[in-house]
Amino acid sequence: MQRLNDKPIATHRLAAGAGIQRPGPRGPVRIDSPAIDVMTDFAQVFPVTVLPQARLAEANQLMISRGVRLLLVTATGGGLIGLITARDTMGERPMQLLHQRGGTFDDLSVADLMRKVDEIDVVDIEAVLHATVGDVVATLKALGRQHLLVGAISREDGRRNVRGIFSSTQIGRSLGIPIQTYEVARTFSEIEQALAA
Repeated sequence: MQRLNDKPIATHRLAAGAGIQRPGPRGPVRIDSPAIDVMTDFAQVFPVTVLPQARLAEANQLMISRGVRLLLVTATGGGLIGLITARDTMGERPMQLLHQRGGTFDDLSVADLMRKVDEIDVVDIEAVLHATVGDVVATLKALGRQHLLVGAISREDGRRNVRGIFSSTQIGRSLGIPIQTYEVARTFSEIEQALAA
């Protein structure tokens, strides 16, 4: 159906000898490359999801089998309700929670440790289209996170959805250097302080 303000796009004739664009290797990613070059786009790749009632051991196994360090947590109907990372499931947080309420590791579910949707930082795809890889790295470092979700407005219903994700690990692989986005405790006393917090 044509709308009143729709206009034909200008056309022109191909010149003799025109070639066909073929997929080829992209150039190396640099810190000043477009940010979109290192974004995992959920319009092209299915995200890895988990239900909130899944056990932590199941979530860990799913991350290992799919080669990811973050799972999007979805309700039974498919709506996003949170996220959980390998750092959440294998770091000190499970031990702190068990220390507070008792039980065993097998008693913990994704819902116990996930970050809820209203606690998740997100950048808009429009900003990403004008950003560089360096801008993404700076954002990850400012947030102290390994992952950053990208949001977009759905054309179907006008709701804000998750369009993609940035991973510091993937960015590091693309750049050929490790990207550390959070402080690592270097002494035993720093580790003790982190556990006591």
